[in-house]
Amino acid sequence: MSLTSFDYQPRTRVIFGNGTLTRLGELAKELGGKKVLIVSDPGIVKAGYTVRAVSILIQAGLQARVFGDVRENPSTEDVDRCVTIAREFGIDLIIGLGGGSSMDTAKGCNFILTNGGRMQDYWGTGKASKPMLPMIAVPTTSGTGSECQSYALISDAVTHVKMACGDPKAAAKVALLDPELTVSQPPRVTVCTGMDALSHALETAVTNKRNAISTVFSREGFRLCSAGFSRVLKNPKDLEARGLMLLGAAYAGTAIENSMLGAAHSCANPLTAKFNVVHGEAVGVMLPHVIRFNATLPEIAAIYQSYHAGDLAAHVTELLKAAKMPTQLRHYGVKEADLPSLAEMAAKQWTAQFNPQIPTVEDFVKLYRAAL
Repeated sequence: MSLTSFDYQPRTRVIFGNGTLTRLGELAKELGGKKVLIVSDPGIVKAGYTVRAVSILIQAGLQARVFGDVRENPSTEDVDRCVTIAREFGIDLIIGLGGGSSMDTAKGCNFILTNGGRMQDYWGTGKASKPMLPMIAVPTTSGTGSECQSYALISDAVTHVKMACGDPKAAAKVALLDPELTVSQPPRVTVCTGMDALSHALETAVTNKRNAISTVFSREGFRLCSAGFSRVLKNPKDLEARGLMLLGAAYAGTAIENSMLGAAHSCANPLTAKFNVVHGEAVGVMLPHVIRFNATLPEIAAIYQSYHAGDLAAHVTELLKAAKMPTQLRHYGVKEADLPSLAEMAAKQWTAQFNPQIPTVEDFVKLYRAAL
């Protein structure tokens, strides 16, 4: 591997271990919090985790309020509703408790609350000119790795385009990784988020921005997620396996921060926008075909071989089958006539430019056709 230059700045303190949610109050106080907003989703609220978090904060002498209406694939509407609650309560610290959608919404709220304007104003990198509130990220899924990233992925409510809004100030001050919070995930959430984490580890390993630092996190993220994924499929209550996946997802998220993603994610977003395919499934169904496309480059093939001795694409397909996830696009109602428009959308996705060989629109058509 060529030693590409990099600038590694760890911005997030990572705390890992069973039961670490109990430290939420002390950590919030350390960050100067007095009035705290917990951003979460209805499933996490129903599971009782927001009540637990509020109780811990109150015991630490803090005031807390919950915005628990985050939707999957959050849009600018979700962020705006969250900002309204945050302003009314006068918060000085924000907690993202849940999956990537909750953490992204919390980050989005932080942008607008502190810097004003609309979410669209922060599409890109480094567009927040004013300081932002401290944030604690508490993931309850092992998927996006958003807890270790400075980007919020928010869809425009009108155009449905996913906007990556990033700034170093948006990174969480603390990522609190408590494997116990992930045990209650429904099986489908477990496999979808798990496949997303695996895809992050594999895509970051080969992007044209990969470097010595990102490679460390990509490789270890893949090792941990791979070990945990098969075990959790067999025994959802395996707490150690849940921990492997949670830590692996965080490492893969750190790799994204230092390497970016590639064509599998470029293909996935149009599938979500046009056919409502859950993100983890969309990435999963496309990943084997993107691996084969990338492996035509000898250097990339060698990297894949170092991750899995054998046919990595076939290995991913077997994981999909073991998780009872679809392996063909026709399952979602995609037809040959849909491929050109999907390909046009995929080529415009921001992650496409980081793929080791940048796909043309025709390449994307071929990738979708292979998955059909």
